[in-house]
Amino acid sequence: MRLPIQINEQSAEPLYHQIEVQLRALIVSGQLSEGMLLPSIRELAQTVKCSVITVKRVYNDLEAEGLLRTRQGTGTYVAQVGEQERDRHRLAAVIEALELAVIAGKRVQCTEEELETMFKEAMSKHFE
Repeated sequence: MRLPIQINEQSAEPLYHQIEVQLRALIVSGQLSEGMLLPSIRELAQTVKCSVITVKRVYNDLEAEGLLRTRQGTGTYVAQVGEQERDRHRLAAVIEALELAVIAGKRVQCTEEELETMFKEAMSKHFE
């Protein structure tokens, strides 16, 4: 199975974090269903062109969060995630993205009003 994960090599964000965020989003959005077998660590590493250690870290982190489960000898699967847990992860991902956007805006000295305007414009583009 090929996961729709895209790496931005120009990003300052570490590779493992880019993969982890995208894989978490696929799970909590329901695009990867419970019990689905994920690619092996080697296979995913080859697909996204990164080290096996990077993918192993992602799988370990997501397993620690309860989103994945690994069975020795058979592979890594999407774990059963309750609706409340799914919502918690879903909202946490959005909050993290918003906080990063605010930090980026402050870094280039945007005002609060400018950030609000940009947020409203972005919302109107996607919720027409």
